[in-house]
Amino acid sequence: MPVTQRIESAVIAALQASQSGAAPEKLANSLSYACLPGGARIRPTILLSVAMACGDDAPPLTDAAAAALEFIHCASLVHDDLPCFDDADLRRGKSSVHKAFSEPLAVLTGDSLIILAFETLARAMPYGADRVAQLVLALANRSGMPNGICAGQGWESEPEIDLGAYHRSKTGALFIAATQMGAISAGHEPEPWYDLGALIGEAFQVADDLRDALLDADTLGKPAGQDDLHGRPNAVAQLGVKGAFTHLSDILGGAIASIPSCPGEAALAKIVSLQAERIMPAMPAKYKA
Repeated sequence: MPVTQRIESAVIAALQASQSGAAPEKLANSLSYACLPGGARIRPTILLSVAMACGDDAPPLTDAAAAALEFIHCASLVHDDLPCFDDADLRRGKSSVHKAFSEPLAVLTGDSLIILAFETLARAMPYGADRVAQLVLALANRSGMPNGICAGQGWESEPEIDLGAYHRSKTGALFIAATQMGAISAGHEPEPWYDLGALIGEAFQVADDLRDALLDADTLGKPAGQDDLHGRPNAVAQLGVKGAFTHLSDILGGAIASIPSCPGEAALAKIVSLQAERIMPAMPAKYKA
């Protein structure tokens, strides 16, 4: 089964399990709305790719890990868009959850997706209790404090920002989770996979900074110019457009070089290169000279 189909099937199955019985209809609908149709599914794709490079000897467990990671990511988007944070009207080319369903339901949607992520992992216990325990810990560590996406959002409320810590937690955390959870799912140690996840996360952050600065809302499927609007530190402000592109290329080269030795190392390098092409925005002609 292709990676994209595995991810979608796992996400849909877990969503359906959360909506059985006498579930409140609006909240059930908002959970599906927040996750379907998905975006690029980059994080779960990386997770599955790492697992396959490591042997993928427990596919149902890998699929559960991929769905759980995507639920945490979707929850973060729902919460990021709320008026108390980015106050964004658009997400993935459609109305954000709080615009489509109301602010209270958006808060409950994000909360429910976080809980569903860990429930999805728990349901995979028959495929390896020890691995599930490691997956829960890895995902929790990269979701909360002090190393996760909650910490990343928290840095924006500090009078002084540690830029490295900010980017590692806000953007890098779930990419680190992706590579480490992929390794855990296949019975490998997670620590050697930290650098790959961190570098992919750093690359994604720089690419996102460039897209935010260079593209419009219609192209992005979400509001543009948010870094300047909210005064966030970003690579374009720090390095300029051309410098940010150079930095991005350097990071991506480092990411491929950091892939640990594994049975599918060559195939994984190709997949990382392909994902890099997907996130790399086109450099405007005026910056090529």
